[in-house]
Amino acid sequence: MYAIVEIAGHQFKVEKDQRVFVNRLSTEEGKKVSFDNVLLIGDGSKTTVGAPAIDGAQVSAKVLKHLKGDKVIVFKKKRRKGYRVKNGHRQSLTEIVIEGITASGAKKAAPKKETKKAEPKVEAKAAAPKTEKAAPKKAAPKKATGKADDLKKIEGVGPKIASTLVEAGIATFADLAKAKPAAISEIIAGVRGNHVTDTWPAQAKLAADGKWDELKKWQDELDGGKA
Repeated sequence: MYAIVEIAGHQFKVEKDQRVFVNRLSTEEGKKVSFDNVLLIGDGSKTTVGAPAIDGAQVSAKVLKHLKGDKVIVFKKKRRKGYRVKNGHRQSLTEIVIEGITASGAKKAAPKKETKKAEPKVEAKAAAPKTEKAAPKKAAPKKATGKADDLKKIEGVGPKIASTLVEAGIATFADLAKAKPAAISEIIAGVRGNHVTDTWPAQAKLAADGKWDELKKWQDELDGGKA
């Protein structure tokens, strides 16, 4: 008679009086141990297959000794990287001897029933009076901001100057028309170059009023914003 039984996570084909090395068991040396996860039993021409285990079947064994297996070398290498690591490992094993195979009649330990502890009764407390939540404050409405104009249409204003003026709050032709040349020079003082701002407010006034033909005619006579 032989049996296929699962022991410590591995399946073994065992017979009576056979010695088997299995993964380390917690049972002390000299003590007996039994395994009830029997998957198949063969007895001559008769074969019993479990689904997945055979109900009532059992394999009994005795623990002979605990030991370690042969050393296994683990070597890792990466080409052209100068990486080499060598490690050794010895698996913890237990040697057992099979004493008997029981096809049926073995009693399995009944699973313990979980008993629920009685929860202590809690007296219902009087409901606290509800307090009205303060209404959330409404956020102050944001001021509408006008759409920025293309200040680069002013003779002498480049992309860098245009962005500097917008950051300073001068985003439209109307804003630029109201600014004084001296104030504009202070705003763009950090921009490299020699910039003449004398005509910029006047040009912006024409652009704000939509007098593009008049502005273009004047810009043809200008050189970098200078008449």
